[in-house]
Amino acid sequence: MFTDRNRVLVFTARGLRTFGFGLLSIVLPLYLKELGLPATLIGLVFSLTLVEDALATTAITVFADRFGRRLVLTLAPLLVVLAGVGFATAQVPWLIILVAVVGTISPGGVEAGPFLAVEQAVLSERASGHKRTGLLAWYNVVGSLFAALGAGAAGLIPHLLRHQGVTQLESMRLVFWLYAAIGIALMFVAAGMNREVEAAKPAEVREKVVMGLHRSKGIVAKLCLLFGVDALAGGFIVQQLLVYWFSVRFNVGAGVLGPVFLGTNLLSAVSFLAAAPLAKRIGLLNTMVFTHLPSNILLCFVPLMPTFHLAVAMLMLRHLLSQMDVPTRQAYTMALVAPDERSAAAGITASVRSVAQAVSPAMSGAVMALAVFGWHFIIAGTLKSVYDVAIWLVFRKVEINDG
Repeated sequence: MFTDRNRVLVFTARGLRTFGFGLLSIVLPLYLKELGLPATLIGLVFSLTLVEDALATTAITVFADRFGRRLVLTLAPLLVVLAGVGFATAQVPWLIILVAVVGTISPGGVEAGPFLAVEQAVLSERASGHKRTGLLAWYNVVGSLFAALGAGAAGLIPHLLRHQGVTQLESMRLVFWLYAAIGIALMFVAAGMNREVEAAKPAEVREKVVMGLHRSKGIVAKLCLLFGVDALAGGFIVQQLLVYWFSVRFNVGAGVLGPVFLGTNLLSAVSFLAAAPLAKRIGLLNTMVFTHLPSNILLCFVPLMPTFHLAVAMLMLRHLLSQMDVPTRQAYTMALVAPDERSAAAGITASVRSVAQAVSPAMSGAVMALAVFGWHFIIAGTLKSVYDVAIWLVFRKVEINDG
């Protein structure tokens, strides 16, 4: 039986890590600006972190099930420690870029590195069906809440330190030291897990193993293509772009938009938790598609609303449905592949999503021009709807391993 101890440790690691990522999502851009780096170089640092994240996640997770999930989760935080110490001490641009390439950080406050993929596999090891979906739903809720807490602490810590006579630059460096300490704590948390987190070994593997996959290579390739389309669409509606559009379209500021996006995040958490009971009734794939598709149609209607309040109401309705596909998508991926392929499958698909989502904001000039008219909502909603229909058609008759 998969002990409660391992689950508690996984959830603890998730909370600690996303708190740290939330910290850096606010402090990192301000710190780089304080050091005098130009906007172009700051953009390069962020782009390199996305590329590094995708490459590191793939490189590590394809071997995780073979060499040990606990070993990976114990050693991977060294990249967090490296990033924290590196940014706290680096003074010259080339060294900052090197730290961004090698270390693990998250400019957007979302999950980064191989942790998500391996922990999904750990939670899925001996939890099946709706129980697996429920675990992954709470796992996502923990991540969202602690990332928000980290972002809040990022504003509070430097403020408190400045009242103690610490300069703004030094206070931000102390935040990076805190981030490094979180990395050390993550190593101890992972070391406390027992052998039950490891992959169940199949009796025999006849297929050639490629990047940690054997029998599921074709399935994972299809998932990568489809998830890539969904993530590419998501890049057009990242929160920063939504804030920009609302401010331009309705002439509202941060004081108004702050509560709006707090509300969307809370509704997303409700959406996570609603996924498991719904999936129990209608199945994982149907929950993914038939909640995501209406949310994407609502997304297309946001720019058509004549007033700020109606546009916000449409966005809120969209968020009430939009995140049900996250834990169900994760559970579905785990159910489609063999137990000893789970870390690799989760890592590869997550890396593809990261790269695809990075493409659309990279076209920032065109996207910002579209944003004035709201076309980016329609582009995103349409692409995501195409993804929903395509994944249902491709996988509706595919049997899953619910064990």
